[in-house]
Amino acid sequence: MIHPVIGRLFILALAAALAACGSSAADKQRERPAPLVKAEAATPMRFADRIDAVGTARANEQVTLAAPVTERIIRLNFDDGGYVQRGQIVAVLQQGQQNAQLREVQAQQREAEQQLRRVEALKDRGFATRADYDARVAAAAGARARAQSANADIGDRVIRAPFSGWVSLRNISVGAIVSQGTEIATISDVSTIKLDFTVPETLLTALREGQPIEALSEAYPGQPFRGVIDTIDPVIDPNTRAVTVRARLPNPDRRLRPGMLLTVAVENAPRQSLSLPELAVIGEGEQRFVYVLDNESRAHRVQVRTGVRAGGRIEIVAGLRPGVRVVTEGVVKVADGMTVRTGQDAPRQAGGEARPRGRQGG
Repeated sequence: MIHPVIGRLFILALAAALAACGSSAADKQRERPAPLVKAEAATPMRFADRIDAVGTARANEQVTLAAPVTERIIRLNFDDGGYVQRGQIVAVLQQGQQNAQLREVQAQQREAEQQLRRVEALKDRGFATRADYDARVAAAAGARARAQSANADIGDRVIRAPFSGWVSLRNISVGAIVSQGTEIATISDVSTIKLDFTVPETLLTALREGQPIEALSEAYPGQPFRGVIDTIDPVIDPNTRAVTVRARLPNPDRRLRPGMLLTVAVENAPRQSLSLPELAVIGEGEQRFVYVLDNESRAHRVQVRTGVRAGGRIEIVAGLRPGVRVVTEGVVKVADGMTVRTGQDAPRQAGGEARPRGRQGG
């Protein structure tokens, strides 16, 4: 059995030992340096709401010229991928028979007009009846109509470019007999590109004619093409609940080709707002927080309202004043009311590099 005096001495010794351990732990806690973080001021930056879509490039004007009749090709006036001017002859079909018919009806026209002039002279002298005169007028008019028809028939065999543009690859040759409707050439005006894309009807109010857009093509990575919205389809597709939007993109160097797939970005409501690096904002459910530093480098947790993101930064809509310092890196080491160190607070070595004292927190 332990003597009561010895027991009391043992308890006192144990209490002293525990007190010493607690004091040692407290001293170590006090000696631990404040966590090292990075901080910067919230600065204004341009933000805008953004609508993303995918569109198809189309030529400003495009037409496929086809043979109007079944006939032999006697001349082609274009090369593969060549450029043609408006009104330029692209192809000529054989027209010998039509030329002969034209000469025949022209002769008939001359004869009918001569007979009309003779009847007019006789009528003026009273030797021709009104019926004779009317018959000659009708005959002359019929002859002129037949001549015009023959000219039109010849014109159908001369195929011209309706506008200036670039011609497709040639798949026919001189001497070939083409059937009516056979494709001869496709002409595309690609000086401007029409870009058609669809947008959900819920975003219709964010679109307007003249609004700038930016498009990207996989063929030219990192090279944006800029244009404006030209037309918004007045009809919404009842199946997709989307509206088709047509933009126009200048294309002077012909890098964009009809049929290309492009990603489209439309900016809406541009504005200047405070911004912070995305890592500075902490999310808890639907709430967002940042740590604001006061003049004594104490961190205070502040709730903010955020907006869109751009270039690694996030828009701060409400909750911060311009110029306040916010912890941007090392937020996981910070708690509300904690004193922290920034890069400017750390001691500098001879080489000028800031080094934290002691071990950094994880």
